[in-house]
Amino acid sequence: MRIATFQLRPRLGDVEGNIRRADVLIGKLERMLQGNDKSKGLDLLVLPEMAFSGYNFPSLKAVRPYLEPSEAGPSARWARSVAQKLGSVVAVGYPEICPSIQGKSPLQGNTEGNGAQSEDEHRFNSLIVVKESGETLVNYRKHHLYYTDDPWAHEGESHESGFFSMPLATAALPQKISRDSNGSVPDMPSFPRNEIPTTVGICMDINPYKFIAPYSACEFATHARSSGAKLVIVSMAWLTLLDSEDLATMKDKPDMDTFQYWITRFAPLFLPDEEAVEVDDEDGHGEKAKPQVIIVFANRAGEEEGLEGKDTARYAGSSSVVGIRRRPRKVGEEAEAGDEGVDKVEILIWDILGAAEEGICFVDTDSTPRMVGAVQI
Repeated sequence: MRIATFQLRPRLGDVEGNIRRADVLIGKLERMLQGNDKSKGLDLLVLPEMAFSGYNFPSLKAVRPYLEPSEAGPSARWARSVAQKLGSVVAVGYPEICPSIQGKSPLQGNTEGNGAQSEDEHRFNSLIVVKESGETLVNYRKHHLYYTDDPWAHEGESHESGFFSMPLATAALPQKISRDSNGSVPDMPSFPRNEIPTTVGICMDINPYKFIAPYSACEFATHARSSGAKLVIVSMAWLTLLDSEDLATMKDKPDMDTFQYWITRFAPLFLPDEEAVEVDDEDGHGEKAKPQVIIVFANRAGEEEGLEGKDTARYAGSSSVVGIRRRPRKVGEEAEAGDEGVDKVEILIWDILGAAEEGICFVDTDSTPRMVGAVQI
């Protein structure tokens, strides 16, 4: 797969200016594609959470001028235009407003002191994903809200609403078929060879629900595993613990503490499949030569001041594309010292941007990863 993320440094509330920043990166991406076998095309472009509005809004009143109609605002229009221009799937985060959802019970939101609201409207921190024709593949609404979302956003229905089939310009990852306890193959979604089962989430979704669910629950990663997703897209405005001075020195250095935390939140994907049947790809190579799951972390960078210059938010950048490759030891294979009976998981890192960098993370997952790390389970 050929995947790109834009790690933007958007200014809060400057929608037109932030779109211009993204357009500059589109020009750079097109030049990259021309220099990297343009005939292959691009499969996927992912932008950060609330990419054009900015994120650090302190209230409903502050964010209201930047709320966009469902699948119809400037973010959606930009996504459709770019998808058609590049011939790829494009995902963009945006603040969504929509009428009351028919047949649903009223959603509760914290609006005290945040300006007037209508009982007939709902607001979400959303991610629109469109294919090259401009048609919407999914409009996912953030399920696990962060405290910055609470003053204005309603909670999305479930992680399951972000599972879909993503079309590819290239062949999909090989599939693995798991048998149940009776030895039969359960009913699973069937995906054509040029599509890949995909799930999307937004930032806090990978954390425990409201930070009160058990840390080990890993609800989003568990959903990705149970749904059979082979591609996981996470659009983010993830904060860093670094101060301004340290962050300023890390244009070319990722925030590895943050990155390592992201990886730990996907621990359920490290576990081996039970009773798995190995399926060879078209070249006759076993599937274990390739990652079982690819994860795209599309974060933003920079700083945003809060109300009256208070509560400045600093973002971790470090956008990356990684693969998880499980390596069960073969029967008769000699174990390395200290890992008797232990399967290995390899973390493939094709590329990772700096914490303070504005730029493009562009990778071809058929190429050799930039780094490979190992996790024992």
